[in-house]
Amino acid sequence: MEQKSLFSVISPIMVGPSSSHTAGAVRLGLMARNIYKNEFSKVHFVLYNSFATTGFGHGTDKGLLAGVLGYSVDEKIIKDIFNKVKHVEYSYDYAQDISRHPNSVDITFDDKMTICGDSVGAGEIRINCIDGFSADIDGTYDTLLLMYKDRPGMISKVSDIIQKQNVNIASLHCDRSSKGGTASMYVALDIPVGEDVVEKVRNIKDVFFVTNVRKLK
Repeated sequence: MEQKSLFSVISPIMVGPSSSHTAGAVRLGLMARNIYKNEFSKVHFVLYNSFATTGFGHGTDKGLLAGVLGYSVDEKIIKDIFNKVKHVEYSYDYAQDISRHPNSVDITFDDKMTICGDSVGAGEIRINCIDGFSADIDGTYDTLLLMYKDRPGMISKVSDIIQKQNVNIASLHCDRSSKGGTASMYVALDIPVGEDVVEKVRNIKDVFFVTNVRKLK
């Protein structure tokens, strides 16, 4: 039997009229911020399908911006976020794409990283792509995310570092552009790991990006 979260049973306490278009938008922005982690001066959003057509009335644009700036779903500043932002350049595009989820968005930070995700209902979200690599991150678990040159033994090296911390792996997913090309891995964890683990993974040969993504509250 599939387990349901509290969000799927009752809507979250939030600012805004819609759990999927407002709360989901905020949480998508928050998760994208958790993944990118760096300070940024510019962010661009592409809203798809229902997000694009009805999101304006539901405050989706405000929710996404508030999320990437670190605000949570219940903060009143969301309603007035456009008047509060001074240090970040932000922009929006709108598109229709039947291959995408009805409530879908691409978030690009400083023209450096693009994170794609969906608001799947009742405030729940799912990140499904990071810089062209498939993902499946819903904010339920703390997650170790890395990118590297594809070669044998990478899964073993990473899992060994985690195992030595006595941390259980909930799930693990890999993707790659081609054999020997750029690859990605995300590892969902039962408990968070420290920055010392991140540093050990970063020091593995051919790893060029690693980040510790905290779960959403």
